[in-house]
Amino acid sequence: MVDKKPISTTDDALRAEGGEPDVDSADELLVSLGYTPELSRNRSTLQVAFMSFVLASIPYGLATTLYYPLVGGGPVTIIWGWVAISLIILCVAASLGEITSVYPTAGGVYYQTFMLAPPAWRRIAAWTCGWLYVVGNVTITLAVNFGTTLFLVGCINVFQTANGEDVLAGEAYQVFLIFLGITLLCNAVSSLGNRWLPILDTFAIFWTFAGVIAIVVCVLAIAKEGRRDAAYVFGHFEVNSGWTPGWSFFVGLLHAAYATSSTGMIISMCEEVRAPATQVPKAMVLTICINTVAGLLFMIPLVFVLPDIQGLIVLAQPVPAIIKSAVGNSGGAFGLLIPLLVLAIICGIGCTTAASRCIYAFARDGAIPGSKWWKEINHKLDDVPLNAMMLSMAVQIILGIIYFGSSAAFNAFSGVGVIALTASYATPIVVSMIDGRKTVRTGSFYLGSLGWFCNIVSICWSLLAIPLFCMPTTIPVVDPTLMNYASVVFVAFTAISVGWYVAWGRKHYTGPPT
Repeated sequence: MVDKKPISTTDDALRAEGGEPDVDSADELLVSLGYTPELSRNRSTLQVAFMSFVLASIPYGLATTLYYPLVGGGPVTIIWGWVAISLIILCVAASLGEITSVYPTAGGVYYQTFMLAPPAWRRIAAWTCGWLYVVGNVTITLAVNFGTTLFLVGCINVFQTANGEDVLAGEAYQVFLIFLGITLLCNAVSSLGNRWLPILDTFAIFWTFAGVIAIVVCVLAIAKEGRRDAAYVFGHFEVNSGWTPGWSFFVGLLHAAYATSSTGMIISMCEEVRAPATQVPKAMVLTICINTVAGLLFMIPLVFVLPDIQGLIVLAQPVPAIIKSAVGNSGGAFGLLIPLLVLAIICGIGCTTAASRCIYAFARDGAIPGSKWWKEINHKLDDVPLNAMMLSMAVQIILGIIYFGSSAAFNAFSGVGVIALTASYATPIVVSMIDGRKTVRTGSFYLGSLGWFCNIVSICWSLLAIPLFCMPTTIPVVDPTLMNYASVVFVAFTAISVGWYVAWGRKHYTGPPT
């Protein structure tokens, strides 16, 4: 096997900046990396940025997980936790952008790890990273759709019966059936409407900001329960988790980490982008900046009208209750929540699309059981990896059954998604640092000495996040159904990965083409 030298993308960058990106040159670059172009390149730089924004869907992502910072520290964790994580994830995006500008394939961090690692251990490094990346993509997509389900239940329950009871009981079977419907819907739109997805992503941008502005204006203008002062919004710290104050703040960061965990998922779309070596790195960094502003624009007004925290932390989804308290009636609250619900579905479609490309890329290198089926492209559906998408959907539905045994299942799904994606992002960064960052110097997104700083911050965050998000949100855990089972799900996937490597990969897996 002959090692392939890194491909310089500087010329591609100049062509992209000088006019319409050259699709043929992007396909030529992919061929030089050892792959046959099979997917349609139908996304521009802005459309890539829009999809990256949709994968995070910041107002929705922050809305569905607001429980964690409320328990972990209140306003300080909500506002300053978001700022801190955004700055950290900006470093992660910049680090991945450097590497992606050299190796822009749908294999993402998996392919990058293989190409950057020394021949002696590149197979096991790529195998490990690839499985982390696949597990992260699938479980974060599951978390998005499950979060949408719980959020929808919370939105419906802004209406109550004459006796003051919720109109939807939210029994386990009801939640699962709604989740099933949302999952099927997202897969149907992603598979049948592939050519229209860039338009949907563009619509999502304008829809998001229109919806956020409507929420901000209404809750601040009406504020039925009054408004908090700035000292409370930016300085009040209230621990309700049972952890010590410092650690409680960190546990509450799952809120921000979950919302930004999709940062590297957009790399899986490289083979559907016209000039991936330049467009995808720029899109990742640009999206973090947009998301930071959008998140603050959404959360600061909500904290200004925040009701008593003790009444909110008993709810699985506090945001509907916060908005209802601010506007003073159920109908108005539900109307303001509709933009978030629509964005939630669009986010689920985006994550479904990215996860299917990730599985397809890993399967075409023979690293998933039954790869010959999962690497197939359905050309009748406008070049969609339909089988890979169906595999992802099946795994999500099977894992969704966990909710029947644990009401904290969403915590497990979001936790393992963040853990797996964070670890997968860190892998090529670590390998690149071990190599002295020699390879990334050939890319069009090389950051020089700033890249070292971004790399170090990214690795430090990964070392903290992995054990952090295995912790229960509150202690002591007196009810087993409230335990955080992220570590259990993570270990189960690890066992499958190791077992398949021992049974097949050790002798047959050669990694991506070189």
